[in-house]
Amino acid sequence: MTTAKDIMHPGAQWIPAHETLDRAAQLMREQDVGALPIADAKERLTGILTDRDIVVGCVAMGHDPAQTTAGEMAHGTPRWIDANADVDQVLYEMQSHQIRRLPVIENKRLVGMISEADLAQHLTDGQLASWMEQVYAHG
Repeated sequence: MTTAKDIMHPGAQWIPAHETLDRAAQLMREQDVGALPIADAKERLTGILTDRDIVVGCVAMGHDPAQTTAGEMAHGTPRWIDANADVDQVLYEMQSHQIRRLPVIENKRLVGMISEADLAQHLTDGQLASWMEQVYAHG
């Protein structure tokens, strides 16, 4: 059985909710990623910050990324998957919530992230096509 841990990109890093968006952008550049999980002081997942969130939700709105925190950008209920979940559970979680990135948690610790690129490397063409249809569907 292929698990979330098998297909994830390891080494994902939290960004503290109190950290500013300019620092988040620097971390994204350093790690060559487009999203960072946001954590509270107890390292609980409070959201996901994307590069698009920074541009559209902060800069384009006329806000200063040096004064806006990651926590201010966290909206909704954060989604995650257990490291031992099988691929079908990963796909279900991402499809049912129409999300493109999914933090992987093991023993209450962030161990990685699953992105579209990770899925593309581990799914059949049919599975990938079905996933894309569901995630990108507008309803």
